[in-house]
Amino acid sequence: MKRAPALILSDEQRTRLQHWARSRLAQVRLAERARIILLAAEGLGDKAIAARESCDRRTVSRWRKRFIECGLEGIERDAPRRMRKRQISIEKIRTVIDKTTSEIPPSGARWSSRSLARATGISEASIRRIWRSEGIGSGERADRHASV
Repeated sequence: MKRAPALILSDEQRTRLQHWARSRLAQVRLAERARIILLAAEGLGDKAIAARESCDRRTVSRWRKRFIECGLEGIERDAPRRMRKRQISIEKIRTVIDKTTSEIPPSGARWSSRSLARATGISEASIRRIWRSEGIGSGERADRHASV
C-alpha cells in the first residue's frame, strides 16, 4: 500500500495554516486546504483526511503534493487551468462574419442567429458568441458591420 509523503511544518507555517483554518474571513477553499495540510502534518493518511473533511481522496492528495512542492503559496491559489481547444475554426468564424456583414439572407433583410446557424452548421449559441466577440449588433464596432 502506497503511503502519503510526511509533512513537517515550521512554526510559522503551522500558525498561518491554523489562522486560515479558523478564519471566518478566509475563503472556504483556503480554509479547507489549510485543514487538510494540518491533518496531514499530524500524520493522517489521505483517506482518513478525506473522510474527516468530506472531500475526495484525490483532493487531499493534490493539496498535499502542492504544499510539498510550493509551500503555503501552493495552496493559496488554484493552479492556472489549461485553455480549452478552439472548437470552431477561424475559417468558420470568418464565414459567419462575412455572411453577417455582406450577405442578405434569402428569407429577409437581416440574419437571425437561428437562420445563420442553419446556413453555416454552427449552433445558435456559437453564432451569438461570435457576434458578441466581434461587436456585431451592439457597441461601437457595430457601426462597422451596419451594412446588413
